Amino acid sequence: MRKSLLTLLIVALVLSSFRFSWNDDPWDRSVDKISQMAEIVEKSYFEAADRQELIHSSIRGMLLTLDPHSYFLDPQSYARMREDQSGKYAGLGIQIQKQEDRLIVIAPIEGTPAWRLGIQAGDVISHIEGESTKPLSSFDALQRLRGERGTEVTITLVRESVEEPFDVTIVREEITLYSVPYAFMLDDRTGYVFIRNFAETTAREFQEKMRELAGRGMKRLILDLRYNAGGPLYQSLEISDEFLSRGALIVSIKGRNVHYNREFRAMRDGQYETMPLVVLINEGSASASEIVAGAVMDNDRGYVVGEESFGKGLVQTVYPLGPNTAIALTTAKYLTPSGRSIQKDYSHLEDYFLARDNTSGSREVRYTAGGRKVMGQGGITPDFVVEMTLKPLYLEMRAKGVFFSYARKFAARQTPLAASLFPPGTGAGPDKSFRADRRTVEDFRAYLRALNFDFAENRFEEASAEILRELDRELHASFWNVEEGERVYRLTDPAVLKALEVMPSKPFLEVGQSR
Repeated sequence: MRKSLLTLLIVALVLSSFRFSWNDDPWDRSVDKISQMAEIVEKSYFEAADRQELIHSSIRGMLLTLDPHSYFLDPQSYARMREDQSGKYAGLGIQIQKQEDRLIVIAPIEGTPAWRLGIQAGDVISHIEGESTKPLSSFDALQRLRGERGTEVTITLVRESVEEPFDVTIVREEITLYSVPYAFMLDDRTGYVFIRNFAETTAREFQEKMRELAGRGMKRLILDLRYNAGGPLYQSLEISDEFLSRGALIVSIKGRNVHYNREFRAMRDGQYETMPLVVLINEGSASASEIVAGAVMDNDRGYVVGEESFGKGLVQTVYPLGPNTAIALTTAKYLTPSGRSIQKDYSHLEDYFLARDNTSGSREVRYTAGGRKVMGQGGITPDFVVEMTLKPLYLEMRAKGVFFSYARKFAARQTPLAASLFPPGTGAGPDKSFRADRRTVEDFRAYLRALNFDFAENRFEEASAEILRELDRELHASFWNVEEGERVYRLTDPAVLKALEVMPSKPFLEVGQSR
């Protein structure tokens, strides 16, 4: 699961840390030569060849000789990049997930076309425009559901309470992609904010969430950047500025071309410079999220907890080649405030993208403002390491969607335990203090047997703690909403528990304080 998640991050990684340049004259000349070659192939090759694809392939091949983050953006990937960075797309407004060969609606987004038409969590999208979704990945399905604003798409839904599949035609509208989807109080004084990715709206969303939490009594913060693969550089600067005093160095950039050499410092005061802070990272945290974590660590502003980050310390500049194509070219490397580069060795790409430890030789040693030793290369090593290892049976269950489907049946009072606790027709239901327990696990076990889900008892017992946590998450999401499910799940998250344990009692770490 961890490898597959990281593999899915590859596209996000190569599209992160972008800055834009519109000086494309050199590329016009290069494209002219490539176009001439493509024309010769198109006219003379013994079989038909697509000229545009020939040009695109030649550009890809050229960039492959450089580094993993210099990348060609064809029209589809260019549009995707702009959607991710603008935080908007034209579509239906649903969260989907592939569970085996079924495309499942996890939740409709409130106020969107899908929500207004009554699409429900648990609906199976069996066809898109008459074509089966079985062979499609989640990404491919997402691309087919998105399109031009105002256009229509017809999907076929299979709903458990309805005998026959039925079609729904939906007009695509502009949908907001939230960069900061979760923010809640873990206790009466600790706020938790999760930043999924960095986009043009991240700073604004973050500021809104922080104001809400401050109004609810937040005195300290856990900032979760796990599996955050990055985004625009300037958004990481704005988030870092929220916690650093004016003038503090956030990051510096150095390239072969001196035009790219710059230092970026905090420009504002009066935000959250005195709030105790812990940042969570893991091996999926890359680029812009590493800039924030590095700025916090090297300025001795707070602790970093979790796993070693991905190790992407390169900056890309986007050079447009036409209206809908561009290349992302690595033009500089960035250095954290202590002067270290966190870029991992990428001479072995399989190890690089699967986040295996491939640092060669000794790592660069630098020191924070308070004198703590920090290491370069190989990503950011947390102050406190909390490794996450998930049991294979738990991962298999998640992939097959059995937690999600069980929780929906439980919330509908369709399992023996749910019917006994909250009899149907009585209006009885849990409050938010409800927690899954051993009885819930046994009820879930019986549900798996009814599904003919094959599992060994010893493997089930080994994964029981993870199963219990996941049941809590899905049950609260089914009874209330996805954010409530996340809040309950984070209350037993080992990295969050460690963050609560080591949270600085003072706004800033003492000078020279060791781990």
